[in-house]
Amino acid sequence: MSPLLLLGVFCIYTLLIFVISWLTSRKANDDVYYRGNRQSPWYVVAYGMIGASLSGVTFLSEPGWVKDTQFSYMMVVLGYAVGYIVIVAVLLPLYYRLNLTSIYSYLGQRFGKWSYRTGASFFILSRLVGSSLRMFLTVYILYIFVFQHWGVPFFAVSLIFVVIILLYTFRGGIKTVVWTDTLQTTFMLASVAISIFFIGREMGWGVSEIITRVRESEYSTMLVTDWTDERFYLKQFLSGIFITIVMTGLDQDMMQKNLTCRNLRDARKNMLSFTAILLVINLLFLSLGAVLMMYVQANGIEILESDRIFAFVAIHRLGVFAGIVFVIGLISAAYSSADGTLTAITTSFCIDIIELDQRDIPSRRKIYVRYAVHFSVALLSLLLITGVKQLDNTAIISRVFTIAGYTYGPLLGLYAFGLCTKRKVHDKAVPVIALLSPVVSYLLNAYSQKLLWGYKFGFELLIVNGFITFAGLWLCRQKRDLFSAPNPDVQVEQVNEREQFNQVAHIVSKCFRFLKRL
Repeated sequence: MSPLLLLGVFCIYTLLIFVISWLTSRKANDDVYYRGNRQSPWYVVAYGMIGASLSGVTFLSEPGWVKDTQFSYMMVVLGYAVGYIVIVAVLLPLYYRLNLTSIYSYLGQRFGKWSYRTGASFFILSRLVGSSLRMFLTVYILYIFVFQHWGVPFFAVSLIFVVIILLYTFRGGIKTVVWTDTLQTTFMLASVAISIFFIGREMGWGVSEIITRVRESEYSTMLVTDWTDERFYLKQFLSGIFITIVMTGLDQDMMQKNLTCRNLRDARKNMLSFTAILLVINLLFLSLGAVLMMYVQANGIEILESDRIFAFVAIHRLGVFAGIVFVIGLISAAYSSADGTLTAITTSFCIDIIELDQRDIPSRRKIYVRYAVHFSVALLSLLLITGVKQLDNTAIISRVFTIAGYTYGPLLGLYAFGLCTKRKVHDKAVPVIALLSPVVSYLLNAYSQKLLWGYKFGFELLIVNGFITFAGLWLCRQKRDLFSAPNPDVQVEQVNEREQFNQVAHIVSKCFRFLKRL
């Protein structure tokens, strides 16, 4: 397939994104940038979040990952569903009740300024590294199949990609992201479905035969019962629950989209519908991976790096139309993840770290400061993308979850301690605990097979990291509990436990009824 044709597709699609950006950023102010004026329709947010949560990593890495892990990732996805119910029942009501712009403001109200900035800093670190891994994969594929043909260096391709995202988000912020994500989700899902159809056609299979072949193949193995294996089904399921809680519920990027909904009820409908759809879509991606592997074996194609298998087959083996569809889906997946990350990190740094909204300076100057932060985050992303190229060929999706285990663990521990106990902590000790927890987790992971009778940690390291943070906070707790403290600045409402339990049970019941209808 001609690199010039692929470049043309890239340019036309990017131009379409800029048109949407122009329409959504007119008369934009800080409230539009940070919260979209809280006027986003819940169904638009839910649909757009699909693309943001999947990203270019899922688009490229999840199908290729089937080669090594079969369908075991589906146990993680089933855990996601439980995690989303926890977000709906516990975290969303908290964020809306406190009327938060940045979700880490809760930590400031609950513990103090050091805890507040620690939580925000770990989010910024997590998202910068995770987003760079995601963006690298897309940029690398575009570089290999398009720009390398003309001798354009990898750094220049990375620069082009980052500048495009920077330009279409720096004015409209989250409002622009919500609407561009809708377009990008559509193209990404269409690309996957069309790719499965074309591969099936090449193999002489109809839709029903594709389903049968996938179900009966060696790749459809979902349950790994060896408890020492990284993919042991119970570890995968529990990891999925906590990955969702931290990478969605405690993540400014994902929650900022939810907080653009008009009210809590709409935000809940958004999350519940998103949960049901996400289960089906991940199964679709894994099915694509199985079909890809069967196609590669049947045609004697040498197995490439797992992250490049889908791209190679789509561009070089399935014809021009399938190649164009793939490129559009790839760009859509990359943009939908990177644009929200850039906006969320800018929001968190401005609100949480430098407290721009609290400063008594002219509004126009605040806008210029926000622009400077936005550009700085883009520059950091560019440097990290070029740095990732030096790493080995481990599947990027595996790297994302592994890094999340270290960087999101302290956030999990902080929020768990705040929501599950009534205790205050010594605020200045929190940054030290949050830094030591990943170090202890890393050492435990490195020597687990020697210390724990052959046990090898997988994604559940996130849970261990969160527990270590929780334990550290408990050791540094203050003697008086939260509600007997004389500090009048602490305003945290007591929650009736019976009422909260009934609320969760009602939401779970609605989820199962909704899934049954599907």
